[in-house]
Amino acid sequence: MVKGREEDGRLIISLAGEINTFNASQVEEQIQKIREEHPCDSIEIDCDQLKYASSAGLRVFLRLMQAVNETVFTNVHSELYEILDMTGFTEMTKVRKAYRVISVEGCEAIGQGANGKVYRTDLETIVKVYLNPDALSEIHRERELARLAFVAGVPTAIPYDVVRIEGGGYGSVFELLNAKSFAKLIIGGEKTPDEVAEMSIRLLKLIHSKEIRSEILPDMKAVALNWAHFLKDYLPEDRFEKLISLISAVPEDIHLMHGDYHVKNVMLQNGESLLIDMDTLCSGNPIFELASMYNAYVGFGLVDPEKTEAFLGMSADICAAFWRKSLALYLDTNDEQWIDEVEAKAKIIGLTRLMRREIRRDGLSREDGRRMIEACRDNLVELLPGVDTLVF
Repeated sequence: MVKGREEDGRLIISLAGEINTFNASQVEEQIQKIREEHPCDSIEIDCDQLKYASSAGLRVFLRLMQAVNETVFTNVHSELYEILDMTGFTEMTKVRKAYRVISVEGCEAIGQGANGKVYRTDLETIVKVYLNPDALSEIHRERELARLAFVAGVPTAIPYDVVRIEGGGYGSVFELLNAKSFAKLIIGGEKTPDEVAEMSIRLLKLIHSKEIRSEILPDMKAVALNWAHFLKDYLPEDRFEKLISLISAVPEDIHLMHGDYHVKNVMLQNGESLLIDMDTLCSGNPIFELASMYNAYVGFGLVDPEKTEAFLGMSADICAAFWRKSLALYLDTNDEQWIDEVEAKAKIIGLTRLMRREIRRDGLSREDGRRMIEACRDNLVELLPGVDTLVF
């Protein structure tokens, strides 16, 4: 019922069966004996084989937590987790669930972002696989962000399960019956790019209509300022100062934004548009959202248009036209001069981000990276003098 071993300075105690009124004292004695044989300040309680713990068992856990500096519960099955959560253990210490293991081998990849890749595992289910192999904290944060948007009235897919991925890593599972990404609708000919653009902007305006003040939402103005400050040694001094001045002058704003809004991050299910990939949710002036959209549809392929096609699955020409149509719909205008002016504002922020990104990814040591950095720099040098404000 109770086994123990020491590993990397940590005592791992494995429990099996049940801990109830009849055996709790015996279990506690066995745990104490193991602790005496392996004195450690950190203990992991492996609950993989533990089916149940009564109130007497919970008191054993509580006394152990009081006696040891750090106690962590791992491989906790759902029923036991509910008991520990209901009684407050999840607030007092780390409690890690036992996760079922799934494989995404051979599954269709339907989307990809900075932090993960989304696969369809069957007609009803998609799973987001996180690039970080120890992504549980990221998963928890994304669930909170998705819940925040859902409660605010934004249609979003809510993850209902966390799984381990065969081969390593974690994933979030969503139920999306027969849902297709906006990209798939265009590629498959089910909708025209203009029809999808109208659906996309309708949802985007709904998102941007929400004002939310939350500590878990990043402030995109502050984030963009960090991007800009990074370029101090890479831009002419007057252009750098203009860039900082423009971003600093953007008013404080708490409007909700997706942060990575493009045709692979919106699904159509039974006529309803649903957001996915919510880890980029943020707040701020909508110009920061438009900058992200510009990057997705145009910026990534600034030097090599094939990168845009590889990312979204559509030709660079279609993506560029889709971007312009989306911008016209968002601004509710056909005035090309006005569209050009707002595009220039979005480009300034988008290219700032791309230039920083390429430099940080060691782009200066690669030919393609140097070309991208130079293209971003040249565009910024040309654009900045002609823009007096990023607000539209």
